[in-house]
Amino acid sequence: MNGELSIWEQITLVVVAVGVIFLFRPGIKRAMEESRQAENKDWKGVLIPIGLVILFVIFLIMIT
Repeated sequence: MNGELSIWEQITLVVVAVGVIFLFRPGIKRAMEESRQAENKDWKGVLIPIGLVILFVIFLIMIT
């Protein structure tokens, strides 16, 4: 095999992706609405862990 997907594999992948989107759409929609209505948008609670992960990855790259 040369690493490319056949037409049937591509069609199956698209069907699965569309199915997953329809499956999770109500939950995503509700989460977005609750996010808009939230009074306290705590960005520090999101940015600090992401920053720590980035620093940890940089640390791991530096020690190798």
